[in-house]
Amino acid sequence: MRKSISPLFRGMPFLLATAFIASPFVFAQTAGPTQPASLTLATAENTALLNQPRMLAAQQRARAAGEQIREARSADFPTIGFNTTGVRVADPGTATAAGNITTSSISDRFAYGGTLSQLVTDFGRTHALVQQSRDQASAQADLAILTRAQVRLNVRTAYYQVLGAEAVLRAAQSAKATRELVAHQLTELSKSELRSTLDVQFATVLVEQADLAVVQAQSLVAQDRAHLATAMGLQQSIAAPLADESPAGDPLPASPDSLQHDAQTQRADLQAAVAQQSAAQHYAEAEQRLSWPKLTVLAAAGQIPYHDATLHDDYAAAGFNLNIPIFNGGLFAAQRAQAAHEASAAARDTQQVRLEVNEQVQSAWYRAEEAFQSIAVTAKLVAASREALRLAQDRYDAGLGSIVELNEAQLNETSAEIQAADANYTYLTRRAQLDFATGQLN
Repeated sequence: MRKSISPLFRGMPFLLATAFIASPFVFAQTAGPTQPASLTLATAENTALLNQPRMLAAQQRARAAGEQIREARSADFPTIGFNTTGVRVADPGTATAAGNITTSSISDRFAYGGTLSQLVTDFGRTHALVQQSRDQASAQADLAILTRAQVRLNVRTAYYQVLGAEAVLRAAQSAKATRELVAHQLTELSKSELRSTLDVQFATVLVEQADLAVVQAQSLVAQDRAHLATAMGLQQSIAAPLADESPAGDPLPASPDSLQHDAQTQRADLQAAVAQQSAAQHYAEAEQRLSWPKLTVLAAAGQIPYHDATLHDDYAAAGFNLNIPIFNGGLFAAQRAQAAHEASAAARDTQQVRLEVNEQVQSAWYRAEEAFQSIAVTAKLVAASREALRLAQDRYDAGLGSIVELNEAQLNETSAEIQAADANYTYLTRRAQLDFATGQLN
């Protein structure tokens, strides 16, 4: 909640601000030459989803995670390479000996050919790694959905914040006009000695307070419009009028419990946590198969157009390799244990996210319920303050009340008007937060 912008608005609530998608946004023009068309909430959200850098970055990360599946699956496909080698030796008797158990002669040659390597089986390790990659890609896609919901929430919050600030500005301008009229009347009456100069001074003070409140409200409107532009992914502030198409919404469900199922099944961050838990489990399965054998078939063939007498014109060979790990200093055992602990931690993380989602739904529901009830309460407050102002005005006109009493009634009536104007947009903002908490903004 923002603080009141002057003593005139003492106790006034303001809309909550949420800090938190590429083509420029162009407003359509109306029949008037300089009057831009109204910006609707749907247009603002669509613009943000196209322009917001956070949204675009999340989409790219989701695509990048999808490529990891291809990377993991590549181990199931053959590896084919082409090689060409040319050698010229200084001495036909040259051989390598140091660093090798057997010596190897080197001969003049130019050869080219291909090699093929195909994994036959690693007893499920590659399959487990592919499943892990799929789960990670699914988690990243869920995070992109979460980003989309956050972008929509930010736009809605900023949109309603602008509408609320403009409602406050209109109330401040109305109060200023009323007090200027009262001050003018008192000034004329004081000239006829029907009112004292003290009454005129009190009225003048209220006019100056109202003028200051208008200046501050205008500044808040400009700030909120700049915040809306940022939420929409635009650099220039929004100048178009906003379409006030959303009166106070429907009543909330009877209790937050009825919303818990939707939240547990629709919240993108919870779905991402579940996918990350599954990825950790599949990785632990892959690490358990590290000590299992690995069978690979190999083949090579080519030609040697230039060679010495010890070589033939071409060559071809095929074979297999069976790798059975025996001992590597406990490396595989440590990797298996590490992966198992990470999988267990991921399961606990998922449980924590479930608890947080449950709490967020309850908190958002209670806040929205408070704001919804405040709409009716502030309406009654406006009616009561208007009646009190009317009575105070009648008492003052009859000479039974003081200017201080009248001024206090004016302050209370203005404060009530502002609270009522702000109440609808506060409820709409908190309803948007509840929709986000239950996954409705996905």
